[in-house]
This record gives sequence, C-alpha cells and structure tokens, in this order.
Amino acid sequence: MTFENWIDRQIREATERGEFDGLPGAGKPIEGLDRGGDDWWIRRKLEKEDLSGALPTTLSLRREKERIQELLADARTEAEAREQVEDLNARIRHSHRRAVQGPPVYIRPLDVEQTLAEWRSRRR
Repeated sequence: MTFENWIDRQIREATERGEFDGLPGAGKPIEGLDRGGDDWWIRRKLEKEDLSGALPTTLSLRREKERIQELLADARTEAEAREQVEDLNARIRHSHRRAVQGPPVYIRPLDVEQTLAEWRSRRR
C-alpha cells in the first residue's frame, strides 16, 4: 500500500491535466550545472536579464574589473582607455573609504599600465 502526500497528489493531478506539457527545456538537461558554484543560476539570470545594476556596489565593481578588457574594446584612443581604467580605480578606492551596499569585499585597483598594455595588444 502506498501513501501519497498532498504535494505528490498536486503534482500528479497537474501532470494528468497536462500543465507541465510544453515547458521550455522539457526533456533536456539543465543548463549550467557544469559551470561550478552554487550560484550559477543567479549569474545566468543577471546576465540574461541584464540586471548588472541590481548588484551591490562591491560586486558590481568586481564584475566591472573582471570585464575591463571587454569594456575597453570600445575605447578609440589610449587616452580614452586610460580615463576609463582610472575612473574604475577611483570608484574602487572610494568604495574602500565608505560603507557600501552589500558585503564588504576588498577589490584591488587595476594596474593602469599593465591594463593598457593588454588593451594595446588586443587592438593589433
């Protein structure tokens, strides 16, 4: 004799009514399980819906630092690229001096010359 709890019954009845038919990704493996970390689905949601502005300040700065070369790709001159790197560094330093939204995360400023050297090598 089997015992069906309330949740199992709700799922069975919804399945019988066809409420789970035709859902996106039905019958396919869940994407992102091999990306590592437990927060892969959050990162995917932020990326998919362009919610980067919703990140706490420290995490937003960290993400911007990680993507600096991608952000510098639109810079037409070295002066423009330098200005963007120095602006990011100024915002990072400012975050060290004040209480910020979100978890306290220390972010090291970028090495301007090294970042620009990488920017120059990517432009060739």
